[in-house]
Amino acid sequence: MQRVPEPELMDEFEQARAYALADFAEPNQRFVDAYAARFPDFASGTVLDLGCGPGDIVFRFAERWPGLTVHGLDGSAAMLQFAAARLYEQPRLQGRVQFVQGLLPGAQLPLSRYDAIVSNSLLHHLHEPGVLWRSVRELGTPGAPVLVMDLYRPETPGAAQEIVEAYAGEEPEVLKRDFYNSLCAAFTPGEVRRQLDDCGLGALDVSTVSDRHLLVYGRLPP
Repeated sequence: MQRVPEPELMDEFEQARAYALADFAEPNQRFVDAYAARFPDFASGTVLDLGCGPGDIVFRFAERWPGLTVHGLDGSAAMLQFAAARLYEQPRLQGRVQFVQGLLPGAQLPLSRYDAIVSNSLLHHLHEPGVLWRSVRELGTPGAPVLVMDLYRPETPGAAQEIVEAYAGEEPEVLKRDFYNSLCAAFTPGEVRRQLDDCGLGALDVSTVSDRHLLVYGRLPP
């Protein structure tokens, strides 16, 4: 099916609240585990999470690797309210975790370059996907590990609906609706491969890791 773009920002409070309260522990932990498996020697330095939402992956990185400083960037003030509230409840992380509201490109970040770049479920929101890949290239240090996970688009609307019912059938309607729209807005692995090649990131690998997720990983050019 043809791609159907969705709004780039999830800035409604109730929408953000539904995401903050939803149980994304399994896919988020899978993301962290995928990073650990592919970059086992990276345990200290600075990490930037692009499109961090309510911050769960940021916290998981900071808790798993005490040597990391982790910054999360998101364009939605509503999402970051929940990230900030969670950080307030974990004062031991406040020196290593920071959240920033801003849009790509041009967001004002605490650092000009980061030792690693990660992103989960941002790509399908972007109307122009090159924004993400150029930001990855520009914000990462030479040789920085990169891990990006996102949905990939099913072949038909019916297949997308089946995925929604299989994995979010008991979730609130707002989440089911957004999940379906996100599947329809996602890119195929082949489209992502072409995006990377066009942005000078052809050395990164693209693979499917579930019936709905793809993974982009590797290191930036030295």
